[in-house]
Amino acid sequence: MESLRAWLKIAGVALNPLWTSLRGVFVWPITWRVVLGYLTVGMVGVALCLALLISFVIKGAFGPIPSKKELRQIRNSTASEIYTTDGAMIGRYFFLNRVNADISELNDATMYALIATEDARFMKHGGIDLRALFRVLFRSVIMNDDSAGGGSTISQQLAKNLYPRQRYRVATMLLNKIREMVIARKIESIYSKKETLSLYLNTVPFSDNVYGIKVASQRFFNKEPKDLKTEEAALLIGTLKGNTSYHPIKYPEKSRERRNLVLARMHQFGYLSDTALDTLSKLPLKLNYTVDTHSAGLAPYFREHLRMELENVLKDYTKPNGQPYNHYTDGLRIYTTLDANLQKYAEQAMQAQMPKLQKRFYREWSGQDPWENDENLKKILEASPTYQAWKKLGYSHQGILKRLGKPYKMQLFSWGGPIEREYSQLDSIKYYLKMLNTGILAADPETGAIKAWVGGYDHRFIKYDHAKARRQVGSTFKPLLYAQAVESGMDPCQHFPNRLKTYPEYEDWQPKNSDNRYGGGYSLEGALTKSVNTVSVQIIMETGINPVRDLANKMGITQKIPYAPSIALGTVETSLYDMVQAYSCFVNRGIKKKLYFIERIETADGEVIAEFGPGKKKEADKRVMSEKTADIMVKMMRSVVDRGTASSVKWKYAITNDFAGKTGTTQNQSDGWFMGLTKKLVAGVWVGAESPILHFKSLDSGQGSATALPIWGEFMSRVYKDPRYSSWKDEKMAVLPDSVLNRLSCPQRIWYPSDSLAYDSLGNPILPSVGDTTQQVIETTNGELGSLPHQPKRREQVPVKERLALNTNDNRRSKSKS
Repeated sequence: MESLRAWLKIAGVALNPLWTSLRGVFVWPITWRVVLGYLTVGMVGVALCLALLISFVIKGAFGPIPSKKELRQIRNSTASEIYTTDGAMIGRYFFLNRVNADISELNDATMYALIATEDARFMKHGGIDLRALFRVLFRSVIMNDDSAGGGSTISQQLAKNLYPRQRYRVATMLLNKIREMVIARKIESIYSKKETLSLYLNTVPFSDNVYGIKVASQRFFNKEPKDLKTEEAALLIGTLKGNTSYHPIKYPEKSRERRNLVLARMHQFGYLSDTALDTLSKLPLKLNYTVDTHSAGLAPYFREHLRMELENVLKDYTKPNGQPYNHYTDGLRIYTTLDANLQKYAEQAMQAQMPKLQKRFYREWSGQDPWENDENLKKILEASPTYQAWKKLGYSHQGILKRLGKPYKMQLFSWGGPIEREYSQLDSIKYYLKMLNTGILAADPETGAIKAWVGGYDHRFIKYDHAKARRQVGSTFKPLLYAQAVESGMDPCQHFPNRLKTYPEYEDWQPKNSDNRYGGGYSLEGALTKSVNTVSVQIIMETGINPVRDLANKMGITQKIPYAPSIALGTVETSLYDMVQAYSCFVNRGIKKKLYFIERIETADGEVIAEFGPGKKKEADKRVMSEKTADIMVKMMRSVVDRGTASSVKWKYAITNDFAGKTGTTQNQSDGWFMGLTKKLVAGVWVGAESPILHFKSLDSGQGSATALPIWGEFMSRVYKDPRYSSWKDEKMAVLPDSVLNRLSCPQRIWYPSDSLAYDSLGNPILPSVGDTTQQVIETTNGELGSLPHQPKRREQVPVKERLALNTNDNRRSKSKS
């Protein structure tokens, strides 16, 4: 106790001078005049402190204040838009789904609704509304009224949206408010009132986490902001109070009440008449809700491919500040080569044909699993990313199956619409293994511009893009082989015997025809028309494997091609993209024009950043074969659709214009292909299951002419019915001169005397020969059976023994050249 008294005595002595000085400051006794004086001094002191604080804020002591120059160049984080060549907007890339609206795109109803709701005196103040500020101060602080509002003007709210609030150690709210007022004053000194409203409406978030009035009006009413009705504008402005609480889809009644409150405010401040208020308040919500997602809409697989490519492309182009452009934030306009109508027809063709193919697939495997046994299923599972992820964590096969076997509710794709099931991941994998997939790609061969891109049936459920997938191409590779044969000097009228042959130098390999039919001899055109495997192998043996590989690479096959004669039968694995690139060379008469899909990229202001169209492409056009070779190949592929494996497309889909093509089917019918050529469009289609292990049982059901060809026919049939493309029917591909045509006017198939004793691989007798060695049964160029006349001067009419001798000489010449 004594020590405490001692300490207090010491403190009293120390504080006595301070107390004496304070007593000299105050006037005693205290009267109302003295109080008033003290309050005045206090208020002046506060004002001086506030002025000092404001000056510190302006100087940037509490964070940088944007200059007027920066404010004139305001650019929000804005979504980039994707356009087709015909001007259709097909998607956006964004972190925040925002697209800025111009002043011209805003109507009066939207601006009046905003002013009436958020800042009734907006047209009268210069960015700071002191009356509203003091009202809020009085009602909130003195009267404790929570409904007083925040007192911030639209300009201050805009400042907050553009430059988000920061945290300070002390006086965070006060410092942020001062900072917003300073920026608001600058904004109003630069922009007109209407421009300020436009900027504000471009920065605020609406329901569904969409930013800006333009995206919001498209999302909820599927229209542009300028077309919004008064009640629609009031609804959108009303959601700004709470974009989740007043979501018009989730909470329609609350949203309607909020809309009517906005209408009442508009009436209160003279923007609506009594009659209009009464009429509009009674209207129900009429929404046209349109979800804008990366997986919905036209060409989702193309948009995803474009998104990934843009990340590389934009690295080479920088903004004035030296930073590279960003397609998620910089509001770019990306103009692509895609044709919205052709894309729509390609997707419709897929939707029309794939359900039929799926039913056929299910019917063939009725009561059975298409993977046939557990070992095949295990191979497929082990190749999946999900399985590999669990395996890296150290789980065994059984352990992984246990984790994949836990059921939960999920949504699955079906051609009748999405379905919900209580499935495990393993069930889901099995479900999709039974689904057929497809890819469609179409390009303008004259320019290389890609016009349609279908990577699958639904991007929401299957992300894998089958336009880029590598699969065996089957007989669609044969035109590349035959092109090299012709280019190297092989006579197209040289006939090759259609006989089973074993190649000891390749481990006794014995290639067979898909129909197991043999006998006779085929010219190059005849063998390509009927897709005769035995002849294709003989051709690559004479031409050489490496020259074929080299030509295929030059034409656009980017994958490594194995050194094996089996590539003549299409064991090459490549993508639909590469095949369309390669086939375009035929229509272009031997010139390779690099495929491309971006025309140009512009800023939001219309300034061109980059161009990629004809004359702007980095890779120059290259000649990969002679005009004559390309034209001969087009003639041969015309025969394929006239009387060969693709002839059904003419009568099924009434396509009668000049076109050519080639079907392709891989082993066990795992892949079906068709490549179709016209003057204006080269289009390829692939159909198959997720894994090559899964396939159709029968050749009739699973060959390319039965799977891929119908989709191509459906697509082109829709194209030709559109008046916009009616002139395409008259377009002709290159036609060979008569001098060349006469040389090629030979039988596609001949029969040898020995065929009367031949049997096919199934033991069936070959069609017997007729007549002697100078008159054999042949298949003529129109596909009918006829007899060879006695005119030995023409090559195709030379007696068989002499023809065989000529063929032998031709073979020797071809070998010496290769």
